[in-house]
Amino acid sequence: MSQVVESSVTSSPIPFVDRRSGETDTGAPGVERRQFGNSHDDLSPEAAELAQAIDHYKLRHRRRFVTFEEMLSVIKSLGYHR
Repeated sequence: MSQVVESSVTSSPIPFVDRRSGETDTGAPGVERRQFGNSHDDLSPEAAELAQAIDHYKLRHRRRFVTFEEMLSVIKSLGYHR
């Protein structure tokens, strides 16, 4: 009942690359690849401080996205109050 299917393609197979290991040949191992690495350049100093604090929070708590409650806690940790 089993059948063997032969391919008519004669090109060499493409090697499988397992990207789940976290090791990359383009950067240091364990370093998170950031989509917007320099997006804080055009911000005011206060906005850049907030953005950096949120980035640190996300890295420390291993969060890709933060909730409004988490953002509020970061803002309060910088000394802002209502």
